[in-house]
Amino acid sequence: MRVALIYPPPWKIPAKDEAPYSRGEGAPTGYRDGDLDADFHQTPYGLFALGAQTLRAGHEVKVLNLSSYPWSRVREIVTALDADVYGMSCWTANRRGVLMLADEIKRIIPKSRVIVGGPHATPLYKEILEHCRAIDSVCIGESDVTFLELVDRASRGEPLTGVTGSAWRDADGGVALGPKRKNIDDLDQLACPQRYFPTHILMTSRGCPWSCTFCGAETSWGRGFRSNSIDYVLDAIERALAHVPVKMIQIKDDTFTTNKKRVIELCRAIRARKLSFFWSCDTRVDLLSRELLTEMRLAGCQRLSLGVESGSQRVLDLIQKKISTDEILESTSLAKEVGIKVRYYMMLGNRGDDQQSFKETLDFLQRAKPHEYVFSCLSIYPGTQDFHDAEAGGWLDRDVYFTGDFQELKTPFDANDEDMRVMNEWFASNSGLRTMHKDGSREYREILARLPDYHAAHLDLGAALYDEGDFEGAKEHVEKALALGYPCPGLAYNHLACIAKACGDLDGMMDHFSTAAKVDPQHWVLIKNVQNARAWFKADGPKKNLPLDLEVRHDFQLLEKTLQPSLPGPLPEDFANWTGPIHAVEGDVMKTPEIEGSQRTLIDRKHLKMAP
Repeated sequence: MRVALIYPPPWKIPAKDEAPYSRGEGAPTGYRDGDLDADFHQTPYGLFALGAQTLRAGHEVKVLNLSSYPWSRVREIVTALDADVYGMSCWTANRRGVLMLADEIKRIIPKSRVIVGGPHATPLYKEILEHCRAIDSVCIGESDVTFLELVDRASRGEPLTGVTGSAWRDADGGVALGPKRKNIDDLDQLACPQRYFPTHILMTSRGCPWSCTFCGAETSWGRGFRSNSIDYVLDAIERALAHVPVKMIQIKDDTFTTNKKRVIELCRAIRARKLSFFWSCDTRVDLLSRELLTEMRLAGCQRLSLGVESGSQRVLDLIQKKISTDEILESTSLAKEVGIKVRYYMMLGNRGDDQQSFKETLDFLQRAKPHEYVFSCLSIYPGTQDFHDAEAGGWLDRDVYFTGDFQELKTPFDANDEDMRVMNEWFASNSGLRTMHKDGSREYREILARLPDYHAAHLDLGAALYDEGDFEGAKEHVEKALALGYPCPGLAYNHLACIAKACGDLDGMMDHFSTAAKVDPQHWVLIKNVQNARAWFKADGPKKNLPLDLEVRHDFQLLEKTLQPSLPGPLPEDFANWTGPIHAVEGDVMKTPEIEGSQRTLIDRKHLKMAP
């Protein structure tokens, strides 16, 4: 059975020589570059999970990221693939593209089966099947077993009806819903995505025991928390490290440290297995301790992203965050003590958010001083408490997700016009990733005293000393980091090259760049510096006393190439050959964008067609 798992464009994108598509088919009204979240073009992890399951079962599978492809090219690819089953992951941001592509698939290949799942499809399964007759089945919630059962039925030529955990169109044209499928207790029974796909993203658990009003995790995974075993996770990490160009991995569990004892055991096992890499994770401020953070740091944790949302205790209580501002301050301080960079995820437009709470939030950031923070405007996602309460309150009609061309429904929950104006004006100038706190050599010496033989602590101190002009001290600690086995030596040699340049040693600079390029070349800052140095020499920079712009940084900064299937890179000529996997074609080098998060501001509810 030929199975194509496709991550489609969010809407119909014209080719360079084509006119824009009409309203309703093309980009949303008023769309600007940056309105899409920076992570949008990453293939959803769920497609890799389904692909792994289906491959292990013996089917032929291709995962394709077409998220930035022109629509005319998307049609060509679908036609050439001629798959038996097309599966798509439906999110609020790409819902229009999913439905339009389903129609295209059925028009081009009428015999194919189209299956849709994902966090947007699960709560709106009935409406999706009513609005798009090209979709044969919708997987509800956790889809690993359900999707495989649907594919097996398709392989036998059977109808895709009556499957537990799915919805379908019955003989009368109405929508039928199968029995609810029990969530998988033992996640280790699932195929490991890293065995089949090169991805720097890793999930080690599913679910979150909390129920914040804006979050749809419970709709997708059910209530509670389940996790993979330590050995399963270690094996997945090893497989990922064999393929990623930079030894950095993003752990994207909803709440990674829910089980603190498990994470401590995992971190110690990473060190025992001598897995050398850096990683980031997301969690809550009330699930951290000094012991846990120390173990995480020694196991390679570089960045900790915390769902803070607001600095107003009143707002935190209204959105059922179940944390206090004191807990936020304490956890931030503990993470800083061991040198983990702290990033806050913040929100505007939540319940109770007004000018006063917004001021409290900005004042709180000045007290907490995270290393980074990024704001986003509240989106009303189907399946969340916000969604259900908005429906019950009469100001939201779910049909707007099918009639509106907005990317996401970014609207304040209850702020008035003046509150929204104040927040939007600030957000327009402060959207994206913002840097706030930067540690200096004093702080890094204190961290190194706590972690004396940890390579990354030495490099942190070396970089701080370089910034302060102590080049000999910087060189000493960078070289010590290398001697202790720093996982990204290219970044360390980049530091040494910049130190050599600062000391007037141009030959030493190029020697270090050359070494970095041999042992660990795939780092954005290194590539940029080498290119600048070459251009500088070509322009006779040393003799003409021209400035040479070099950057010294080693933060958790992923470098990816636009390679399929993780990103929408080019496809090889034989992509439709089903005898083997798609062989990635070299694309442009791509850095994870500095501007993270959507830049789209809140919109007034009166501008949308809502319930009367």
